[in-house]
Amino acid sequence: MTIAATGPDIAAATQEPRARSVRALSAVNFFLADVRDGLGPFLGIFLIGQGWAPDTIGYVMTIGGIAGMLATTPLGALADATTAKRFMVGFCAVLVIVASLAMLFFTSFPLVAASQVATGVAGAAIGPAIAGLTLGLVGQTGLAHQLGRNEAWNHGGNVVAAVLSGVLGYMFGLPAVFLLMTALAVGSLVSLSMIDPADIDHRAARGLDAKDKETGAGQEKPEGFLALFKSKRLLILAGSMMLFHFGNAAMLPLLGQRVASSTIDRDGLMAILFDPAAYTAITIIIAQATMIPLALLAARVAQKRGYFIVLLAALIALPIRGLLAGLWDNPYAVIPVQMLDGVGAGLLGVAVPGLVAQIMRGTGRVNAGLGAVMTVQGVGASLSPSLAGYIAAQYGFTAAFVSLGAIAVPALLLWIWFGARFRETAQSVPGAA
Repeated sequence: MTIAATGPDIAAATQEPRARSVRALSAVNFFLADVRDGLGPFLGIFLIGQGWAPDTIGYVMTIGGIAGMLATTPLGALADATTAKRFMVGFCAVLVIVASLAMLFFTSFPLVAASQVATGVAGAAIGPAIAGLTLGLVGQTGLAHQLGRNEAWNHGGNVVAAVLSGVLGYMFGLPAVFLLMTALAVGSLVSLSMIDPADIDHRAARGLDAKDKETGAGQEKPEGFLALFKSKRLLILAGSMMLFHFGNAAMLPLLGQRVASSTIDRDGLMAILFDPAAYTAITIIIAQATMIPLALLAARVAQKRGYFIVLLAALIALPIRGLLAGLWDNPYAVIPVQMLDGVGAGLLGVAVPGLVAQIMRGTGRVNAGLGAVMTVQGVGASLSPSLAGYIAAQYGFTAAFVSLGAIAVPALLLWIWFGARFRETAQSVPGAA
């Protein structure tokens, strides 16, 4: 005799496959951690070793940042429109690896610039695509919680990758870092294949509510960059993020360049602290280890008190970090400096996509809106290395760090001034108890 499944049994049967896809999404975030940004802070010390000057390094990083900035909004619109979000992420991961490996053999300015353009464009695509996958798998109700999990797994992947990069870079040189990135990219592709396409609600992934299925609003085309101008809240968020990343983007690469350029005697522990690969790995480990609990805490705070307070705390951390890095010229300063970086990044990783999803809810343009915010913040991020490199070359690293920290102050003031627009109660945040 066959016993028919009851309602709860059917619900459990349908939830378990989706739960497997959500776990696979966590694995994707883990493996992509060291892939999506290419060499990241290791680029500066790699090029320093090839005889590049700090200002030239800043210029080539700015070229990549501008390319990513210009591509982010249309790629966010693509993430809204396409049902091939998994392929979008996988293709970009492969593109980053190919572009990074090319620099092992060719370090001319045009080739490195082209590599950074490819990496910038790929990174610009991965962010909205992952956000779309997340929203499509868990919906608005589970978004804050899953954003915290995504960020925790992402930062955990960065910690593991940084440890391995530091050890392998110290033992075998920077080329080992390139090979590690390739292995992690393969892991991300395997994890992507474990996400069941049937579990992704592509209407939810672009921010449509259930009622829109009846009205046909889901057939509207993503608005792209125009979405930025139709929402004052989105404009304020984007402006704050532009100023934040203008001050923040160059700070970690600058730490590595300061160590690589130092002439202090290096023996014993100092030999490790002043090895560029090992030092850069240490900076990443400290920051990422701080981000893991902060991301989970940010998700809980966002559910109870809204996203405003989460982003406010992130903005406060950056000016303090700039002052500390600039005024304390000591390798041990990396500990508090990078802990503050962990505070900022851990909180922003949850707050920014959560705020955009909330602002654009019901429009079908969530990822286009996120792309628009990322485009505007990309203006600051792309200009940051050039400004920092110029100041460091002309006036020294101390002036560069202090200047970067000072740039973040207007972002903090802007967010506080317009804060009333973002002070949600627990009842207004999807997923709140």
